[in-house]
Amino acid sequence: MTGPQDEAAQWWATAVSHIEPGSIELRERPVQQLIGQAGFVDVIWLLLRGTTPSPRQAALLEAALVAGVDHGPQAPSIAAARMAATCGIGLNSAMATGVNMLGDAHGGAGQQCVEMLTDIVGAASKGVGWDDAARLTMADWQSRSRYLPGFGHRFHPRDPRRDPLLALVEQAVADGTVGGDHLKAALAVEAALERRRAGARPVPMNIDGATAVIYAELGFAAPLARGLFVLSRSVGILAHAWEETGQGRRNKGPLPRTVLPARLPQPHET
Repeated sequence: MTGPQDEAAQWWATAVSHIEPGSIELRERPVQQLIGQAGFVDVIWLLLRGTTPSPRQAALLEAALVAGVDHGPQAPSIAAARMAATCGIGLNSAMATGVNMLGDAHGGAGQQCVEMLTDIVGAASKGVGWDDAARLTMADWQSRSRYLPGFGHRFHPRDPRRDPLLALVEQAVADGTVGGDHLKAALAVEAALERRRAGARPVPMNIDGATAVIYAELGFAAPLARGLFVLSRSVGILAHAWEETGQGRRNKGPLPRTVLPARLPQPHET
């Protein structure tokens, strides 16, 4: 017969961590063995996957996390955190405000791109060529939305983070760290878009697409692509919220007071 303590332990049983008086284990690894020995990216991998990454896997994951940390106050998550920081709610709440802005339209494209690339890889595994697999999958996705996640950018003609990230993936493929199928899928989409838009503004891969390639090549499930992006962007959110707290503003709005109209127009006015 189990007692209340045993029942509570079973209720909260988890493979992620185990805590007892004088003992903290993360995935069965004593924390004292990790402190000073494992990097933060190693521990992220350990907690999510239950294993430790190779140095090359860790370096690739770290590159993706570094690339996504910030995109300036044009990003709704950053802007919201900065405004929240002036409302007297505390740094943690300002960060939560920014993180909670990361949804399907802002922050979710990485997850969506992993799903799309996985569809292409699945089609290619059945004998369909990469170009046809990309074309068919793109048509399926665009039957539901005109946007292709991970491609094009409203601000950058060519996302400056694309090339260095994909170069690292290519190196990882060459040395056998990753397989390369998701990279092939992403490049096939990019090539199809280039053919489709001949003579028009190109739609190259963006940060969401490039990091989606990395997360997928490293074997992370699609929802974790969003989670890892949130983890990465939290660094920028923290930095912006902290900077804003030191600038002395109160109740910062989306526009400076000097450019606000004296009176907002009423619905019946034209």
